[in-house]
Amino acid sequence: MILPIVGYGDPVLRKVGTDVTKDYPNLKETIANMYDTMYNASGVGLAAPQVGLPIRIFIVDTDPFSDSDDVTKEEAEKLKGFKKTFINAKMLKEEGEEWGFNEGCLSIPDVREDVYRNRNITIEYYDEDFNKVTEEYDGLIARVIQHEYDHIEGVLFTDKISSLKKQLIKKKLQNIMEGKAHPDYRMKFIAKKR
Repeated sequence: MILPIVGYGDPVLRKVGTDVTKDYPNLKETIANMYDTMYNASGVGLAAPQVGLPIRIFIVDTDPFSDSDDVTKEEAEKLKGFKKTFINAKMLKEEGEEWGFNEGCLSIPDVREDVYRNRNITIEYYDEDFNKVTEEYDGLIARVIQHEYDHIEGVLFTDKISSLKKQLIKKKLQNIMEGKAHPDYRMKFIAKKR
């Protein structure tokens, strides 16, 4: 089922998510709905807060990046078919040189900015069957994971840009809060809730 994506300004996007247990109600259905929602919006990642749930779940599917001319053949191979669900994730390490990439977010439509992140990460999480996993990633996969992980920590990519850039996008962010954004997917705006 396709869920509405929560827009910038909604308090749920600023909450640190709570851990979920194996018996979280409708866990498999929630995850399936998140995948439906992400694919419907042509995203490569989606975190539970973005569909209004303040819990520590996010999903990633980097396959669309594998067709990009900006990636090496080797990276394209890694990106192709990389699809994972992260439950109760904990970032253990973010290291390596910082590199910039133009990021966007389904909760912040029509806003893209260069964000600098570490190249390598080590993350611990539970998969959909609640097996504990610790893995290392680099490059674009690491970046997508970092972006989604930030969501379950109540952090948005716009928090990681310079104050000058923040000033330049202030009006766009205000428009999103007021429900004046018109992406081609369903959204729920803070202004429309009141």
